[in-house]
Amino acid sequence: MSKVCELTGKRAQFGNNVSFSINKTRRRFDVNLSKKRFYIPEEDRWITLKVSARALKAINRKGISAVLKEAKQKGIIQ
Repeated sequence: MSKVCELTGKRAQFGNNVSFSINKTRRRFDVNLSKKRFYIPEEDRWITLKVSARALKAINRKGISAVLKEAKQKGIIQ
Protein backbone atom coordinates (compact mmCIF):
# COMPACT_ATOMS: atom_id res chain seq x y z
CA MET A 1 0.00 0.00 0.00
CA SER A 2 1.20 3.48 -0.75
CA LYS A 3 1.82 5.99 2.02
CA VAL A 4 -1.03 8.36 1.10
CA CYS A 5 -3.78 9.70 3.34
CA GLU A 6 -7.13 8.51 2.00
CA LEU A 7 -9.02 11.64 3.09
CA THR A 8 -6.63 14.53 2.47
CA GLY A 9 -4.42 13.07 -0.28
CA LYS A 10 -1.25 13.96 1.64
CA ARG A 11 1.79 12.01 0.44
CA ALA A 12 5.52 11.88 1.03
CA GLN A 13 7.60 14.96 0.23
CA PHE A 14 11.26 14.98 -0.77
CA GLY A 15 14.14 17.17 0.32
CA ASN A 16 17.79 17.15 1.33
CA ASN A 17 19.79 15.94 4.30
CA VAL A 18 22.37 18.66 4.87
CA SER A 19 25.47 17.66 6.81
CA PHE A 20 27.79 19.90 8.79
CA SER A 21 30.07 20.10 5.74
CA ILE A 22 27.00 21.11 3.69
CA ASN A 23 26.93 17.91 1.62
CA LYS A 24 23.42 17.33 0.37
CA THR A 25 21.84 13.91 -0.03
CA ARG A 26 18.23 13.23 -0.94
CA ARG A 27 15.74 12.10 1.70
CA ARG A 28 12.00 11.72 2.05
CA PHE A 29 9.60 13.17 4.60
CA ASP A 30 6.92 10.52 5.18
CA VAL A 31 3.36 11.32 6.22
CA ASN A 32 2.26 10.57 9.79
CA LEU A 33 -0.32 7.88 8.89
CA SER A 34 -2.35 5.53 11.05
CA LYS A 35 -4.95 2.91 10.19
CA LYS A 36 -8.25 3.67 11.91
CA ARG A 37 -11.81 2.31 11.95
CA PHE A 38 -14.71 4.77 11.81
CA TYR A 39 -18.42 4.21 12.27
CA ILE A 40 -20.72 5.97 9.81
CA PRO A 41 -24.19 6.20 11.37
CA GLU A 42 -25.92 7.30 8.12
CA GLU A 43 -24.86 4.08 6.38
CA ASP A 44 -24.87 2.00 9.60
CA ARG A 45 -21.43 0.48 8.87
CA TRP A 46 -17.76 0.60 9.83
CA ILE A 47 -14.98 1.62 7.43
CA THR A 48 -11.21 1.33 7.81
CA LEU A 49 -9.13 4.23 6.51
CA LYS A 50 -5.46 5.14 6.42
CA VAL A 51 -5.52 8.73 7.66
CA SER A 52 -2.92 11.35 8.55
CA ALA A 53 -2.76 12.97 11.98
CA ARG A 54 -4.15 16.16 10.47
CA ALA A 55 -7.16 14.29 9.03
CA LEU A 56 -7.80 12.70 12.44
CA LYS A 57 -7.91 16.15 14.02
CA ALA A 58 -10.35 17.31 11.33
CA ILE A 59 -12.57 14.26 11.98
CA ASN A 60 -12.59 15.01 15.71
CA ARG A 61 -13.53 18.62 15.00
CA LYS A 62 -16.11 18.25 12.19
CA GLY A 63 -17.19 14.60 12.28
CA ILE A 64 -16.52 11.74 9.88
CA SER A 65 -19.56 12.45 7.67
CA ALA A 66 -18.55 16.06 6.98
CA VAL A 67 -14.92 15.14 6.24
CA LEU A 68 -15.99 12.35 3.85
CA LYS A 69 -18.34 14.78 2.09
CA GLU A 70 -15.51 17.33 1.63
CA ALA A 71 -13.16 14.65 0.28
CA LYS A 72 -15.79 13.58 -2.26
CA GLN A 73 -16.26 17.20 -3.40
CA LYS A 74 -12.50 17.64 -3.83
CA GLY A 75 -12.34 14.40 -5.86
CA ILE A 76 -10.00 12.58 -3.48
CA ILE A 77 -12.46 9.71 -3.00
CA GLN A 78 -15.34 8.46 -5.16
